[in-house]
Amino acid sequence: MTTGLAAGVANSLLSAVCSATNYTAPTAFYVKLHIGDPGSAGASNAAGNTTRQSTTFAAASGGSIATSAAVTWTSVSTTETYTHVSFWSASTAGTFLGSNALTASKSVTAGDTFTIASGSLTLALSPIAA
Repeated sequence: MTTGLAAGVANSLLSAVCSATNYTAPTAFYVKLHIGDPGSAGASNAAGNTTRQSTTFAAASGGSIATSAAVTWTSVSTTETYTHVSFWSASTAGTFLGSNALTASKSVTAGDTFTIASGSLTLALSPIAA
């Protein structure tokens, strides 16, 4: 499975920590829906609804961070089943940051509203020394 941090992001973070190379964080964070694994570049299995939604995060703790607000798509365009999300630095184009599988697949009908509850979308680095 290819979900997780994008290789470019992971390499930049490691270089920043280990080689004193500056890391420029994205100024925004967007979530895109998928009907299967997005792949290593985030381009596979895109949902019919291609709108990326902006999201915010609470403070990281224990090597994990979670959304601080719900992420909502209103009036989705296509009847399908969402299984994954990808993360991007912009609402269109931008840099692929990574991806995650949803905790549970969700079938939607065109016109539905789909929401990922606040705190339900998490990203983590592991292992973390205890």
